[in-house]
Amino acid sequence: MTATSSPPFALPTAQDQTSLARDAILHSGNAGVIVERVGQLRAEFRSEGRQFARELSDYINTNYAGIVSVFVYEETFGTKDRLHWLLHIKSLHAYETLIRMGTQDTGWRDIIMKQRIPAERGGGSWDRLFLDGALHETVLIPSAFGMYGTSESTPDGVSTDADGPATFTVPVAQQQTVVPVEQQLHSANSGIVMHRVGELKYEFRAEGRAFSRALCESWNKALAGHATIFLYEEAFGQSDRIHHFIHLKSLSSYYTLMGVRAMSDPETREVFTKQWIPDEKGGGGWDRMFVQGSLADMALTPQHWGMYATKTGD
Repeated sequence: MTATSSPPFALPTAQDQTSLARDAILHSGNAGVIVERVGQLRAEFRSEGRQFARELSDYINTNYAGIVSVFVYEETFGTKDRLHWLLHIKSLHAYETLIRMGTQDTGWRDIIMKQRIPAERGGGSWDRLFLDGALHETVLIPSAFGMYGTSESTPDGVSTDADGPATFTVPVAQQQTVVPVEQQLHSANSGIVMHRVGELKYEFRAEGRAFSRALCESWNKALAGHATIFLYEEAFGQSDRIHHFIHLKSLSSYYTLMGVRAMSDPETREVFTKQWIPDEKGGGGWDRMFVQGSLADMALTPQHWGMYATKTGD
């Protein structure tokens, strides 16, 4: 008998959740705003909940292309049946279009109102799929030098109008690095998205952002092809809580990240050993900048049909 082996499983990326052309997709690199929506499914409706999440995302991606791209992720290691949507929105202006969707888009309303739970299991629509009070959102904006008054000089992104107040134009995250766009990993083409959150001490809010951007860039250059890291600010939430999206080509790319950290190339070593805090503030390196215990990581895997023995989308 001849032994046969199955081909290695290639984990689908988030962009495989949509039929949109790759250059029509908004993602963590080119979106002006990212809304992370998290919801905890009831275990008994874990399949129906995933089907709802994917159906709604696909509808939005198809009908609101150029305004928003939505992808669904699972926690790689964490709480099972907790779903994460990343809504990649062109801008806050575009978000207003999505607000109108709730009252004017009949297709969207049909998906929301659809009966998803069989009568023999009690019946019901999407609102029975999730634990009450478990849906929450975090709004992220790509970090830019000088945001939120963290620069002594006026940033380049500020424009003024003779008839009104100044306006800040936020560069998209893919402009944070010199790595060419075509070599960057992002939320649509990466195998894993690590979401790292840290809260800066208020007195070191400027130094902390400078350190974080320098660290991202040193790692981006050292890890090109394996990982890309972008920095975001939390809007409408905790002040001075910053967010890194570490986009890994695959889960095993984490070993490469560990290797770069262990070898500590000259540029990265300089970032970690530099005295970022001036003497008049007591001096010190990056370890003084963050609230103790506030740095936390979450790994997200793009959702695919059949994941964790759930039903497919058919």
